[in-house]
Amino acid sequence: MTSHPLTDLNIVDHIGADLRAAGFDADTVPGFLGDRAHRALGRADKIPALRASTDGSPLSTLIRLFLLGATVPTASAEAAFVTTGLADAIGQGLVEPWGDGVRAALDIRPYADEDQSYLVVSDLDSDMRSGPVRHDHVLGIGAASISLVQATVREKVGTVLDLGTGCGVQALHAAHHADSIVATDTNERALALAGATARLNGQHWDLRAGSLFAPVAGQTFDLIISNPPFVISSGEQRFSYRDSGIAGDGLVEQIVRGTPAHLNPGGTAQLLANWLVLEGTDWRERVGSWVAATGCDAWVVQRELADPAEYVAMWLKDSGESDADNGAAEIAEHEAIADEWLAYFQDNNVAGIGMGLITLRKSGAKKPDIVLDELTLAGEVVTGEEAAAFLARRNWLRDTDDEMLLCTKLSLSPAVFLEQRALPGQEGWSTVFRVIRRAGGPGASLQLDEWTQSLLAGCHGRVPLGMLIELLAAAHGFEEQALIDSVLPPIREAITRGILHPVQD
Repeated sequence: MTSHPLTDLNIVDHIGADLRAAGFDADTVPGFLGDRAHRALGRADKIPALRASTDGSPLSTLIRLFLLGATVPTASAEAAFVTTGLADAIGQGLVEPWGDGVRAALDIRPYADEDQSYLVVSDLDSDMRSGPVRHDHVLGIGAASISLVQATVREKVGTVLDLGTGCGVQALHAAHHADSIVATDTNERALALAGATARLNGQHWDLRAGSLFAPVAGQTFDLIISNPPFVISSGEQRFSYRDSGIAGDGLVEQIVRGTPAHLNPGGTAQLLANWLVLEGTDWRERVGSWVAATGCDAWVVQRELADPAEYVAMWLKDSGESDADNGAAEIAEHEAIADEWLAYFQDNNVAGIGMGLITLRKSGAKKPDIVLDELTLAGEVVTGEEAAAFLARRNWLRDTDDEMLLCTKLSLSPAVFLEQRALPGQEGWSTVFRVIRRAGGPGASLQLDEWTQSLLAGCHGRVPLGMLIELLAAAHGFEEQALIDSVLPPIREAITRGILHPVQD
């Protein structure tokens, strides 16, 4: 067996031929299993899928191997890998002899988005193999990687850097809107599996080993994407996929501060990140200082604030260190690790761990635009389309002074709706709360007063804002400048959130 799996690309091609011949893809597998078994598998309930994959066909064998973690008869594996040959599949680390049969040694997973179907190669996670994962474990597709896929701006670009590529899922998507991709990782095993992922999907990436920006010294890119090993601890590197070896949130800070030197003018960088939230401080101060130092426009979104104890428990479970099947010695070691980890947080006055997304754009503006949001409500998902629109709206606002804004025609988004709450009184209902929301927009809500509500109602894209304010002031006997001073800040916020948008004649 090779020191790193799937390094023989000729054999990877043979594996791909066998997978395609069997119909092992995101379109065929769900239909083969049936709706109920496929939905159950999504809930980590394997029994219905095991019952649905008993016909002995190559597709059944591949499903049982790679999606269900089952051991299959040697003869079935030979039939499934008729082009590859079982000996080469074993020799390249794809499967391994186990008992009287064969089981998967790697994870190959069909995966699809709205436009494409893919195969992604990674290591088997702790749900498929009990006990701790290996030190150089290569993480597969998970909620974090999918959230970055969704959040990435999909504008056509020339060059992309996937920093810390892992199994290669970010590069896989970027290849559809980029001319070339450099994918880096400190983990040689990850580079081998990312290379196999690229090959199975007919793509080519420039794979480079090294830490942070060292593999791309002197190079710049149109887009940088990164799902780095951001897990916060004392700096011990137990597992390369989660632990950077740098204490606290130092890795994320280094990536943020180092990004501008590797961005082309107008380029964008997006990374998932965790950061420390210390007792008595606002997380915006800490992260805000990092992004301010870049000279880039920035949109930072904190999606969740994790309690230290919950955070430690989550990552110990993710790595398999808290597996219930572990022996007494392993359980004792797990408890010691958890205690040491929590002690680090306590000693450093950590109140919580912020989890979110950092988006930077090298606009070249003399005064960078920085917004730090806390968006924790369900459904407030940052998509690539929303991120690009947010940056564009903020750029427009920066270039539009108040006089220009008053001359602009504005229109409400067709996706907005108004919520009101009222209390009963002697003269009927009295409205005490008004908020306008744009359905589907992250952070796209704005609390209004009576006058801003009236003003927004007149924004149909036909009359300049200044004229609407003049009419509103005259109707209610207000001093016009006072009304301007009152409504322009919420108007700018409404534009930021995509509730209002300028109309070009």
